Amino acid sequence: MAERFSSLQDRHIRFIAEQHLFFVGTAGREGYINVSPKGMDSFRVTSPTEVAWLNLTGSGNESAAHVAENGRMTIMFCSFGKQPLIMRLYGQATVVHPRDGDWPALLALFPAEPGARQIFRLTLDLVLTSCGYAVPRYELKSERPTLTRWTEQKGPDGIRQYWQEKNTLTLDGKPTGIFADIE
Repeated sequence: MAERFSSLQDRHIRFIAEQHLFFVGTAGREGYINVSPKGMDSFRVTSPTEVAWLNLTGSGNESAAHVAENGRMTIMFCSFGKQPLIMRLYGQATVVHPRDGDWPALLALFPAEPGARQIFRLTLDLVLTSCGYAVPRYELKSERPTLTRWTEQKGPDGIRQYWQEKNTLTLDGKPTGIFADIE
């Protein structure tokens, strides 16, 4: 049932484009493992061996610290439609911050979103598909506008303050790199 690929095939790229939800998994050498659901229009296939996702401001910033520590990341897509399929993308990630030189070019791949915090680039080591036969079927009702409204209300200064208070350290106390000059 499972199939392994060294890169994304055209059918994989079409499948990804149809998904409204994906999950990101990261872990440091020790401590908590992080799995986060992601949505909105925040994922791009940049080549058959690389993907990028726009990380928006949230309550934690675990992925940034984990990737800075060891680079490991898994992204999972899961079909909730008629045709079952699970696809996992395994690889080595890097974090791109607004202070980095390649930020403007990468950010241009995504719609403008207030509170854009980082972009993760994942170089793929393995693409794994499996059946997904036990995953229930769901239909998308709508995207939630809540995060966009929240970040717009806070404004740029409020977002930086929030990052300072909530996003500089992980649950395990590891630095996230969001403010490299103060960590």
